[in-house]
Amino acid sequence: MGRIITPLTQMNANIRSIKDNSCAPLEIGGSPLKAIHYDSPVASAQVKSCVLLAGLYADGVTSVTEPVISRNHTELMLSDFGADIKSEGLTASIVGGPKLVGQRIEVPGDISSAAYFIVAGLICPNSDLLIKNVNTNPTRAGIIKVAQDMGGNIELLNERIVSGEPVADIHVTTSELKGCQVSGDIIPALIDEIPVIAVMAACASGTTVIKDAAELKVKESDRIATVTENLKAMGCDITPTDDGMIINGGKPLHGAIVNTYLDHRIAMSFAIAGLVAEGETTFDNEDCCCISYPDFFQTILQIINK
Repeated sequence: MGRIITPLTQMNANIRSIKDNSCAPLEIGGSPLKAIHYDSPVASAQVKSCVLLAGLYADGVTSVTEPVISRNHTELMLSDFGADIKSEGLTASIVGGPKLVGQRIEVPGDISSAAYFIVAGLICPNSDLLIKNVNTNPTRAGIIKVAQDMGGNIELLNERIVSGEPVADIHVTTSELKGCQVSGDIIPALIDEIPVIAVMAACASGTTVIKDAAELKVKESDRIATVTENLKAMGCDITPTDDGMIINGGKPLHGAIVNTYLDHRIAMSFAIAGLVAEGETTFDNEDCCCISYPDFFQTILQIINK
């Protein structure tokens, strides 16, 4: 939580980590907020959204500049509600004290949840899968570009705008994938999908290099370590790096006991790996999927049984 304590404190917020370790639990007291310009050291929609939402109640213009653009769902939503908010280049700014007006919102499907089925459709034999009503906001949908760069048969159908967000139906079929490099400005648009992208890379021919993704270390688990551990257990040639991993794909995967570390994205990613692995894949805790997708395994079974 240190990443939000720092800018909020600069805005005069009364907020502290009770254990003084930059983690929850937090103690928060009411206080008048002041507008700031914050240069975020990381491209993080959570940090940016935190500052912008606080800026609604600050006196003046609050702005956030990121090293690269992160997902912009908050900016789009606040604009629809009537906030005076704008984005120019790497900076988003908001004027405090707006009158917000309630709206009817249609929430499209989450591409982070769709990602597992995108990868399943690409790597499982004889697949032909249509995933409907998925948010394809380019600040969030980096996995689509990576899948295309790897030679995936993936197309967007019925493209449209819903509540200010681009939405489409995603059609995927079994593909002969090849390795690629995943790095740079695209990383914030797929940071949550890197575990399942690593599974896709393990099933591709050639080498995939994932870099500039040190943020993986501070997710629900250290995802560089957890992805590496579990893919190695399944027979993949993978090497961790300080900011990502190197995957030499194309080796057959075999079943293993997956250590999830209670990380929902690890559990779901390796469930997809288990679909193409020889033998049985088991999990130390599959219930952690409920954090973001309570019906995940039921959805897999429904697709398999069709």
